[in-house]
Amino acid sequence: MDSMQINKAIAAILIAGIAFFITGLIGDQIVRVHHLEHSVLKIEEAAAPAATGGAKDELTPIGPLLAAADPAAGEGLAKKLCSACHSFNEGGKAGVGPNLYGIVNAKHAHSEGFGYSDGMKAKAGDWTYEELNAWLKKPAAYVPGTRMAFAGINSDKQRADVIDYLRSLAKTPAPLP
Repeated sequence: MDSMQINKAIAAILIAGIAFFITGLIGDQIVRVHHLEHSVLKIEEAAAPAATGGAKDELTPIGPLLAAADPAAGEGLAKKLCSACHSFNEGGKAGVGPNLYGIVNAKHAHSEGFGYSDGMKAKAGDWTYEELNAWLKKPAAYVPGTRMAFAGINSDKQRADVIDYLRSLAKTPAPLP
């Protein structure tokens, strides 16, 4: 390749760059962004009732929901929502989160050697059905300062399905309430 062809190739690249630059400037002049004077949605009004802790935040008792729960559907949900961080097999290793085999009626922060948050370490009691229900609804509200970055499961039925599946992960499943 001689020097004349190299010069032509460099000139073509430079001209293409200049053409794109000029096209962008013309496009910015033709299409103008108009900012709204005020928001169409009044978000602060919609958020106010949730902040007061109204009836919408109340937790549905899990006992009646467990009677109609589907552990197979719960297994599917758990695999979809939880398996990235948790294992479910007996003696399974902890990942980002602890192993969940035998979790029902186990102590909070039950997995030896796992690095629980201080809030979880300070939590007294066992993982009862109601405790699991509250945790799965919104982990950050149940244990402030938790390291679990899961938003929670809003559906009462889905929470019941997952809890029924977790109940089945034991040599002898805990009796239903």
